Amino acid sequence: MEDKSKPHPIRESVTTINQDGSRFFLHPADVHGPFTRWRRITGLLLIAFFILLPWVQVQGHPALFLDVLHRRFHVFGLTFAAQDFWMTYFVITGLGFSLFFLTALLGRLWCGWACPQTVFLDHVFRRVERWIEGDAIARRKLDAAPMSPLKFRKRFLKHTAFTLLSILIAHIFLAYFISMPELYNWIQHSPLEHWDAFLFICAASTVLYFNFSWFREQLCLIICPYGRLQSALIDDDSIIIGYDNQRGNPPGPATRSHFGDCVNCQRCVQVCPTGIDIRQGLQMECIGCANCVDACNAIMEKLGRAKGLIRHDSLNGFAGKARRIMRPRILLYAALLLLGATVLTLSAFHLHGMNMNVVRMAGPPYYQADNGYRNQYMVRIINKTNSAKHYELSVLADHPIRVLGTSEPIEVPPMGELVKPLVVCLVSKDYHGQFPLEITIRQLHPSASITRKAEFLGPKTNVPKYEK
Repeated sequence: MEDKSKPHPIRESVTTINQDGSRFFLHPADVHGPFTRWRRITGLLLIAFFILLPWVQVQGHPALFLDVLHRRFHVFGLTFAAQDFWMTYFVITGLGFSLFFLTALLGRLWCGWACPQTVFLDHVFRRVERWIEGDAIARRKLDAAPMSPLKFRKRFLKHTAFTLLSILIAHIFLAYFISMPELYNWIQHSPLEHWDAFLFICAASTVLYFNFSWFREQLCLIICPYGRLQSALIDDDSIIIGYDNQRGNPPGPATRSHFGDCVNCQRCVQVCPTGIDIRQGLQMECIGCANCVDACNAIMEKLGRAKGLIRHDSLNGFAGKARRIMRPRILLYAALLLLGATVLTLSAFHLHGMNMNVVRMAGPPYYQADNGYRNQYMVRIINKTNSAKHYELSVLADHPIRVLGTSEPIEVPPMGELVKPLVVCLVSKDYHGQFPLEITIRQLHPSASITRKAEFLGPKTNVPKYEK
């Protein structure tokens, strides 16, 4: 019978699948080194950033507060209304081109260092697992051992910790949408009072627990498309993690001189979170974590050999060719990223503390009275500041119109909005066809204004008349 405790050395399929099609569960060994140390520091800082964002106040609101209920989005002191949603195009494309630029330049640095899946799995859940069940060897022995009181106790403690961590992460994520004080208030009451949020917490916690306790690296290997995109994003000059075939091959014992520097210790495979053998070349499963770099350098140091058998380099560098940093794709991604960032920055700093939109009232497009025509609009005024504001509404046209609904200043509460009817009238003798209106809302203190355009509609004037 095949021994499933060890993966097959040469694979033409996913690394976590045994030859008989069953799941091979990975238990990466712990590793120490400069890349691992800096990656852990980066991961802990990102986790702290995730936890603190709902707590840190900027201009009276959390640093990142996506208030979907009131259609207000607070991002580091800037407040966006639903009408500013068009700016998300530049945010999404900016993130996309940032990822393209980073990948073309430095390979899968995002996956190994900043992806939430890697950050929480490597720096939270696997640390808890190592603390409870022991190192990789102890965990593999525990998997193979029959159920016993010791195994039950360790598994119970581990899965209890995983469940609590999943619930905690789900609650912190929910705080981005309802604020931390509101979340604390909801927790103190019955779940039935906010059943939709309670169902979200249950679903999110279940997904997180399933992912981090069982699915794990399968998310990177099967679901995430980024690994498959890297073949299109990188080229022979992109910095990747690779194995120096010229120096390391053929692998063999360290005591014999006619072998390469690789001693076939399998340490690089043992520490890999996706179970690949980096010596087989660049692979889709590699997430660029650099565990194999630290592991191999430690072995080379013990053997008194030069470090860098596994290192960060380009395919051209490993082949002994010249390497280029500035390439057409790098320049293109950088230019597109810079263009989008410039537009987004200028748009963000030119946002008003107010907003307005104008829609026509439901019903006929116009009304005909004895002496003329009437158009009816609804003006929505949005105050995006933390204090009450007063506004004046005015309508400008090149016709002698009469406006109802603009006589007195309008007060809008802090972070509130007000819908006000607006009626524009015109006598019949002055109507010669539809014409544009300029509807302006002016904030009194401090002075600011926004203008929207609308059309005054009436009967068609170019319809020919037929005599009876």
